[in-house]
Amino acid sequence: MRDCLVFVGSLNREAPYFQGARGVGLSVYSFDEETLGTRKLAETNDIDNPTFLSVTPDGSRLYANSEVFTWREGTVSAYSFDRASGTLSYLNKQPSLGSITAHNTITQDGTKLLVANYGMGEGGPDRAVAVYGFEKNGALSAPLASVSHKGTGPNAARQERSHAHSVTETIAGGTAIVADLGIDRLVSYRVEHDGSLSKSAESALPPGAGPRHLALHPNGRFVFVMNELDSTIVSMALDKATGKLSIIDARPAVPAEARDSNHCADIQISPDGRFVYGSNRGHDSVVIMAVDQGTGALSLVGYVPCGGATPRNLALTPSGGHLFSANQNADRISIFVRDADSGILTDTGRTIEIGTPMCVKIVR
Repeated sequence: MRDCLVFVGSLNREAPYFQGARGVGLSVYSFDEETLGTRKLAETNDIDNPTFLSVTPDGSRLYANSEVFTWREGTVSAYSFDRASGTLSYLNKQPSLGSITAHNTITQDGTKLLVANYGMGEGGPDRAVAVYGFEKNGALSAPLASVSHKGTGPNAARQERSHAHSVTETIAGGTAIVADLGIDRLVSYRVEHDGSLSKSAESALPPGAGPRHLALHPNGRFVFVMNELDSTIVSMALDKATGKLSIIDARPAVPAEARDSNHCADIQISPDGRFVYGSNRGHDSVVIMAVDQGTGALSLVGYVPCGGATPRNLALTPSGGHLFSANQNADRISIFVRDADSGILTDTGRTIEIGTPMCVKIVR
């Protein structure tokens, strides 16, 4: 029960806002939580820039975005993974209906894929979010629905337009929350049975915050937001009926002297909901915050060096015993052991050496 599958997307095509492309595309590894041993099981280079991916709980299917700078539309590709033979098999791909395809998530009921497009420039379909169904073999259907966002924020360089950076479904299911970095808002949608999206609420964050990724407390009451532009973590209360979010607490993700040169990236939460972990690009650290289980308030536990440079993505093992940091510009994924009582991370010294890792997902 301590064996895991680790799915990695790595950059294999140059983009001007990334610092090199030295990756191989999609890779699958095994990881033994007891021995810390890793072993490569499969790899394919037939996908462009899989910068984010989602995996089914059994590890049998994965869905990877292709983020390519010059494309007016990205793509989303479906693959199957066979544990017995250790092989990745291509199923199909669909257009993402927007550029700079940044994030995706499988719905709680396993029937749909939600995709967020960051978007740059103008032209093309320019949709912020698209919804897909699944064929019987796990392949993606044509898009079922999509929505667009409009607006700007005070940061002229980064908030010149809407930038949907992630889409996350609530614990209860049925409501998708889009973190839009460009307009400093979390936009909530009801995901209908046919895949259509009905806006239910908009929740404002401080101007210039730049919301990027979310983590959901297992009790379903709290949502934690990693803000890229002002390097903060915000705790919010979720109204389950409407999808509206209200700010409970906000804490800096890095020391004061590091905020001007830092850009936050990912956020994860421990299985018991007691600690959140955020990645800091620039400070090159993982921040650890304790969560008050009654109020959702945050308190700083500390910072741990990420074991490399530019920690773009984090992943916890299902047990919560280990945390992986995908250090994009160090060409390695660092592996930390996590103390369940204190929340503290300790670098094991074990790594997965891989060029420009962008996303890591772990299943049992």
